[in-house]
Amino acid sequence: MSTITEGSGNGSATRTSPNESANANGVQRNNSNAGNSTSTKNDEPPSRSRRPPDVALLQQRMKSWQPLLDPKWVIASYFVIGIIFIPVGIVFRNQSNNLIELKAIYESYFPDGPSADISGCEIGNNPNKMYLNNSETCQIKLQVPLDKGDMQPPILVHYELNNFFQNYRKYMNSRDQYQLFGSLDQDSVSAEYCQPLNNIGGVKINPCGLIANTLFNDVITLESIVGPDGNVIPNAPLVETGIAWASDLEWKFRQPDGFVSEECSSCDVAVCDCTEVNDKGEKLWSCKEPYENEDGICFRYYYPNDDTTQYLYETYPMVVSPLDGVLNEHFVVWMRTAALPHFRKLYGYIEQSIPAGSVLTFNVMANFEVQRSESAKALVVSNTYIFGGKNHWLGTLFIAVGSVAAILGLLFLAKDVFAPRKLGDRIYLKYKKE
Repeated sequence: MSTITEGSGNGSATRTSPNESANANGVQRNNSNAGNSTSTKNDEPPSRSRRPPDVALLQQRMKSWQPLLDPKWVIASYFVIGIIFIPVGIVFRNQSNNLIELKAIYESYFPDGPSADISGCEIGNNPNKMYLNNSETCQIKLQVPLDKGDMQPPILVHYELNNFFQNYRKYMNSRDQYQLFGSLDQDSVSAEYCQPLNNIGGVKINPCGLIANTLFNDVITLESIVGPDGNVIPNAPLVETGIAWASDLEWKFRQPDGFVSEECSSCDVAVCDCTEVNDKGEKLWSCKEPYENEDGICFRYYYPNDDTTQYLYETYPMVVSPLDGVLNEHFVVWMRTAALPHFRKLYGYIEQSIPAGSVLTFNVMANFEVQRSESAKALVVSNTYIFGGKNHWLGTLFIAVGSVAAILGLLFLAKDVFAPRKLGDRIYLKYKKE
């Protein structure tokens, strides 16, 4: 840098070279830009951190208690488990053994299973045989044993199938859940799942799939309950409502969209006319004749696309009424598939106490064919306790666990008495501090 100084008398003047002036201006501009840059950075919002707050819960510094498993505590724990589990298991087994279970196998083709207990209910390879033969029936009689007291309600009536595999993946997936909930439209995925029981000869199957179209359709009715004194016990019907899960009925099944039913004031054809048409000449009802229920009340109904669709009441008229359709509780129970090939499903229940020595007579219209599947079917009548029906495995499992724990406690106790192991002094244990 060069500076020229001129003096005149007491005053002086300083001149700066052009280069130095330009450098000074540049410094000023740089300082101004630096200030602007700093202010811009200060205006930006601070960056977010993903680090959890510094609290004990989020930083894994919660205080914990870790027991020192010395021999005394371990031995005492095993003995406590044994003392609790063994008596509880004995109580469970006794309660299960005190239950009354009446069972009759009425048709069996299971190679490794027991043969049928009764005759006259066999239909062989002829599905719907008894329904097609004027709704004939066979009889099953079951007697309550004298040594276990009366059967207290609720008395459950199940049908039992053995060697019938509802747990195959192909079988379990063979359904259209949207169709079961009322939809008339079907996507390609659901149609593929329902094959080969989706369309047959140009007729739409509703509901489609293997589960819906293999419904257990034996019709079981309770004819009478004769007490030990020979008198018929009155007011003891077989109730077939309330057997399905309420959530299934509410959220999984619904009549087809467009279904309509109407109660008629009379069963006379002139009053309950299924051929009635509207102003455009379209049929208002799809029924061929009015449906009469058990109370003698007649209804007429309309199913959409009935000419090209086979609905559930048409596939299983002996079980399902056109008013119920897929809301029939026997159908809803069947659609909840079993996990094992040997299973029972609830058919109904009796709300009347049955004295010891009584004889229950059931009429069975056998329609469900089990020969081709080499299965067996049976009728089971039983009462229950807090943990369900007759089953000794729960009590046996409690006894087994309690026995194993008691034996281990004895072994560890013997080891501690006859060959103890010297333990370290706890005063030398150091705990981590904050």
